[in-house]
Amino acid sequence: MNSSLAAVGIGMGWNAYASDKEKVAKQEADPGKRVGIIGLDTSHSLAFTKGLNGSSSELSKSGYRVTAAYPYGSTIEVSTSRIPGYIEQVKPFGVKIVDSISGLLAEVDYILLETNDGNPRLAQAREVIEAGKPMFIDKPVAASLEDVQEIYQLAEMRRVPIFSTSSLRYMKTIQDAISGKVGRILGADTFSPATLEPHHPDLYWYGIHGVESLIALMGVGCKEVRRIYAEGTDIVVGTWSDGRIGTFRGKRTGKHTYGGTAYGEKGDLTLGPYDGYDGLLSKIIEFFDSGESPVDKNETLEIYRFMTAADISKARGGAAVALAELGGQ
Repeated sequence: MNSSLAAVGIGMGWNAYASDKEKVAKQEADPGKRVGIIGLDTSHSLAFTKGLNGSSSELSKSGYRVTAAYPYGSTIEVSTSRIPGYIEQVKPFGVKIVDSISGLLAEVDYILLETNDGNPRLAQAREVIEAGKPMFIDKPVAASLEDVQEIYQLAEMRRVPIFSTSSLRYMKTIQDAISGKVGRILGADTFSPATLEPHHPDLYWYGIHGVESLIALMGVGCKEVRRIYAEGTDIVVGTWSDGRIGTFRGKRTGKHTYGGTAYGEKGDLTLGPYDGYDGLLSKIIEFFDSGESPVDKNETLEIYRFMTAADISKARGGAAVALAELGGQ
């Protein structure tokens, strides 16, 4: 998460990265495994670079290497102000900085689309898709449901593999619940930070982490959404077509934490704590290897329909909003 900068070494200082420099410099990407990053304005970019290129990372054995990055794209000051620092922090990992997306595409085989701002994502993704490069798209896919849908339509039309998810989906406890540890999931409650950013629909910016956790557990088929909004908190209640109920609590006060409860036929499972990026990065590697997204596109699209319906419910004073209003499934 962007709030967990220390988890990827931002607080560790230059020496923590420089110590890996000689070993990293000798590593080259296996043929056909050059990875390019679009957007050096988020801690995710550094985490993925360290995971693929760092000499101490088990995931570096995959042969994939971040070899180049285009740092720009975001217009949000809280993001753009990070770019100079992140440029300097990826350089010890052998990452070349390029001055355009087209220049990046000429040098790599796969793309990590990391620009923190969802607004330029459609234009950025279109350029990658037209070049035929498989692409992981970090959250949010884009800053509107229409743009999210268009990205997936373009990728399908061009037959270019794309994959998007929050790393929260791959928390061990969430995966345990999905894999049947408590039997069939009868319902779920999740929570995450839900700070707001005025250029994005409310939950797209950060609440998506907890919403993705909820949809990952409950699956597709949410019928309607109700949202209770207060300055420091959101409560979003989804009713599924089979009668199950799932809730998301978005927090804007107190400590930033992630978790919840999955309610199963065999018992309940407490979710959390958040356990880092390695689970997601291993899935990205599998995606690059196979060309198949680990998350079905319909599930990803339902996440964005759920969040958009929550915004409409807020505008209607908490009234129920049917996802059918938004088209799709």
